[in-house]
Amino acid sequence: MLSETFTVIHPSGFHARPTKIFVHAATQFNCKVNLIKGSKKVNGKSSLGLLSLGLAKGDEVTLEVEGEREDEALRELGPLLSKIYEE
Repeated sequence: MLSETFTVIHPSGFHARPTKIFVHAATQFNCKVNLIKGSKKVNGKSSLGLLSLGLAKGDEVTLEVEGEREDEALRELGPLLSKIYEE
């Protein structure tokens, strides 16, 4: 299992569009993908789960990946959490 913490930098937080992009990317990997904010842990392949974290600008979120191609998943998915998306 690998994990790394990222900071959300988008002024609007992690809303519907970046959530869709992240979930689509996460489903390309055959490993478990979880996101953790505080004591809440959700499936990173679930839009509803990701939105339920309510990630706002400045929030720290931990990406946890486990299984096949986990190192590649961490490298690809992590930066999506701290990216500015065009509105």
